[in-house]
Amino acid sequence: MGKFTLERRIIHSLDCSSSNMEILGLLSITATGIVILGFILLIALWVRVHKLRPSNDRSWVNDNSRNARIDFDGDLAKITNIRDFNWRTTKDFDERWIDEEFDLSTVDSIWLTLEYFDPRHKQMAHTILSFQFEDGRRLACSIEVRREKGEVYHPIKGLFREYELIYVWATERDVIGVRTRCRRHSVTHLFKAVVLGPGNERRMLESYLRRTNELAKNPEWYNTLTNTCTTNIVRHVNEVYPKRVPKALSILMPGLSPKMLERANLIEMKGTLEETLVACEIDEKAKSWNGEDDFGDVIRS
Repeated sequence: MGKFTLERRIIHSLDCSSSNMEILGLLSITATGIVILGFILLIALWVRVHKLRPSNDRSWVNDNSRNARIDFDGDLAKITNIRDFNWRTTKDFDERWIDEEFDLSTVDSIWLTLEYFDPRHKQMAHTILSFQFEDGRRLACSIEVRREKGEVYHPIKGLFREYELIYVWATERDVIGVRTRCRRHSVTHLFKAVVLGPGNERRMLESYLRRTNELAKNPEWYNTLTNTCTTNIVRHVNEVYPKRVPKALSILMPGLSPKMLERANLIEMKGTLEETLVACEIDEKAKSWNGEDDFGDVIRS
């Protein structure tokens, strides 16, 4: 190999190495720039989200349009704006709001409704509590996303202050009826709760009622992880009976909760867990309701 040929190859090799280094340097600068830009965008998003303030004054969908309010007078609680819709489908309904008075000293049992939106997705479910009184009346409370007109719920949006939180007080024929009679894919179970021990049912109800009044004055953001139907139920239970509900993944994914409910002795069992789930499924019973009999009696028959 000639001297000049070798020199040219060495020079060419050095030129290539220099070019490669330049390319690598540019790529490194570009990647660093992308990381910095992404970080800036995340900060901007965080600042924007945290500047948002919840409100009770928006253009709400009909079934979320009113906050319940409670006036206390000794043992009596007058609840204004209890929802009592007559649902034919999820979009066809008669709107009706009622006011009723309840003697807090006569609440004698609590029931838990667990609705799976779609049995194929066992993690996703909604929970509702119902309070039963000695005179046979029942009052349900569903803790929900408060939707604006044209708004559709999505769990990712629920992480970024997209929705407010609302406590919907309703008759069972409304809030359980629409789930069991009008939703094509959902599967709904009704359990008698063993939550608090004798006499604490009243304190549980009062905890719910006080928080309802507080939300009417000071609205809060719903959060898919930290401020949902189930996390609030757990908060109320543990407020009345400290540490009664243990920390568990099923609090964040309520569809997984039956095993936790069994282990912690939080519901009345009817045989094994699988047998209990079958026995407590209420969709077919709800569909058989004739519109005249007491809906709560029918689904518990």
